[in-house]
Amino acid sequence: MPQAVAHILIPMLAVSIFRDFFLNKKKRKNFPLHYALIAGLGGVLPDIDIIISIFLNLSGTYNWDIHKTFTHSLFFPIIFLALFLITKPINAKARLCNIGKHKLKLSTIFLMLFLGIFAHIFLDAFFGEMAYFLYPFSLTDYGINLFGYLPYSIQSLAPAVLDGILLVVWLLYLELKHKISDFI
Repeated sequence: MPQAVAHILIPMLAVSIFRDFFLNKKKRKNFPLHYALIAGLGGVLPDIDIIISIFLNLSGTYNWDIHKTFTHSLFFPIIFLALFLITKPINAKARLCNIGKHKLKLSTIFLMLFLGIFAHIFLDAFFGEMAYFLYPFSLTDYGINLFGYLPYSIQSLAPAVLDGILLVVWLLYLELKHKISDFI
């Protein structure tokens, strides 16, 4: 199963590549890289259920494990997609959050969270052993578990190697496209 770095970097890379290569210059100006960060944060949002499980266990509810349940079903990202669709028409000119010199649209924040959460669920299904897309209505397992096809001796290393590769790709992308060495 992918670790946190992969869950963050894959949506960040996807949104950044979309922004830098598929939007014209005018649209790119209205789509700051902060949205890529929000998509990355959305990429780890489904794992909030781990923290909730810990607090439930600390509060005296023993053996309470809700990991891989609702926040890992397709219903969780659909909430953010619905929020995007609801706020898009009423939020056409309204903006939220003054981060640096950029003001972010609430509807686009919901869209980025949707993309990050959906990427998390897809990665878990693709690389992990189980994904309950329709929880709580079905406990059918839809995982492919690509890491399981690797030789057993390196299966435990695969998530860390994937994280390392993605981190190098992200840093190279930032250097080649945005010249981050100019800021160091």
